[in-house]
Amino acid sequence: MFRIMIIALLMSAQTDTASASTTCAGADPAIASVVVKGAHSGGGLNRYQLSGTIVNVGRAAQPSNTLQFVDIYKGSEKLDSKGIPPLNSGQSYTFSYVSVRSSDAGKGTTSLTFRLDVRQASQDCSTSNDRYTVTF
Repeated sequence: MFRIMIIALLMSAQTDTASASTTCAGADPAIASVVVKGAHSGGGLNRYQLSGTIVNVGRAAQPSNTLQFVDIYKGSEKLDSKGIPPLNSGQSYTFSYVSVRSSDAGKGTTSLTFRLDVRQASQDCSTSNDRYTVTF
């Protein structure tokens, strides 16, 4: 009988946790897209202008003191970080980044990963939409 009660409690706790994460009423910043807007050549280098969009897909606005960034990685090397202001529910913010590489590099040989870094974890309901990779 005691085992049945423990199993029932564990199952109930897992269900409560799963439903809480899917019905979060808080803020949820997400990387909606990152695209190459253009490229310019000169001096043996190509400069790729990338544009990314962050959207708060949550039901609540982020507090005005929210500290968050988009970190930009090539492999495991962090290249840069872009500050993102606090977002209201449904609000978006666009950032830009310039990537430079040799003009000899072939198409599709460079991948950059963009990761959200939200310093107040309670201001990000889901981390499943906090990463985006673009290859060019």
